[in-house]
Amino acid sequence: MIKTDILIIGAGPTGLFTVFEAGLLKLKCHLIDALPQPGGQCSEIYPKKPIYDIPGFPEILAGDLTRNLLEQGKQFEPGFTLGERAETIEKQDDGSFIVTTNKGTQHHAPIVAIAGGLGSFEPRKPAIEGIADYEDNGVEYIIKDPEFYRDKKVVISGGGDSALDWSIFLTDVASEVTLIHRRNEFRGALDSVEKVGELTKLGKINLITPAEVTGLHGDGSIEAVTVTPKEGDAFQIETDHFIPLFGLSPKLGPIANWGLEIEKNAIKVDNSLNYQTNIPGIFAIGDVNTYPEKLKLILCGFHEATLMCQAAYRIINPGKRLVLKYTTVSGIDGFDGSRKEAPKAVVQAIN
Repeated sequence: MIKTDILIIGAGPTGLFTVFEAGLLKLKCHLIDALPQPGGQCSEIYPKKPIYDIPGFPEILAGDLTRNLLEQGKQFEPGFTLGERAETIEKQDDGSFIVTTNKGTQHHAPIVAIAGGLGSFEPRKPAIEGIADYEDNGVEYIIKDPEFYRDKKVVISGGGDSALDWSIFLTDVASEVTLIHRRNEFRGALDSVEKVGELTKLGKINLITPAEVTGLHGDGSIEAVTVTPKEGDAFQIETDHFIPLFGLSPKLGPIANWGLEIEKNAIKVDNSLNYQTNIPGIFAIGDVNTYPEKLKLILCGFHEATLMCQAAYRIINPGKRLVLKYTTVSGIDGFDGSRKEAPKAVVQAIN
């Protein structure tokens, strides 16, 4: 039985930042995630994709953000159960909870914080006969490492931001990039659409619209795809990789059966109670929750994690006064006994 103060379901950015905020309050955290490594979508889906709305970073790669958050929380010695899915939850007589994973690992904590992002993800797959036979043999639904496509012929299908952004990015990596969309209009950001148009004129992107990929060919691995335009005859394009980027379908998974109030595949919380759910002691933070005027942004998840930790402290330490201390004044005490002092000049200026 793993015991902790706050059990965090989900090791994405919001869950990882919770470790730091809880650590400032001397609360221990343990994280459960179905993925084999921390970081959530940032490490699993788009580690090389730049993020532009993290305070203090004009631009930071998703994978680098994950590494920074892990480094920030390391001093508070969080525990991890990775590669296992939180399956069941049982409330104990004292109000605490036991959460058991699909592999039977049990966790006991007075507070559960669900930070599972949009839940588990499944790629939306095109209805092409035999596509499953080529998965991991030339068909990929997620681009994890662009270098995997170095000097290869790549066909991307889709009309959203991911399809546009990766088509643009891979022009400097792949030997040939073809973008196919069933309509002439794209759903992505206007500047990305314009950039694709510019690269098409320069001959760096082979843009085919309106058309769809309707067939796959190759002996064991992808060698060519059949393209069927809206008007005209079908034809084949040689390629090493076919990447249909039609988005991901989020699912809450077993958490949906925990007796929580669910609205449109998200967990309803009371933001006046620091994002507590309808079950006292269980909180939901980040993209997994919903409340009036909710914004699904990483920085909003950080804010929610901070307030949730304050509420968790009061539940775990009833009657004990919580005094907010700025880290510029108090410094940071890690669980390992280390201490980062606030700069003396800052302390003197504030005093």
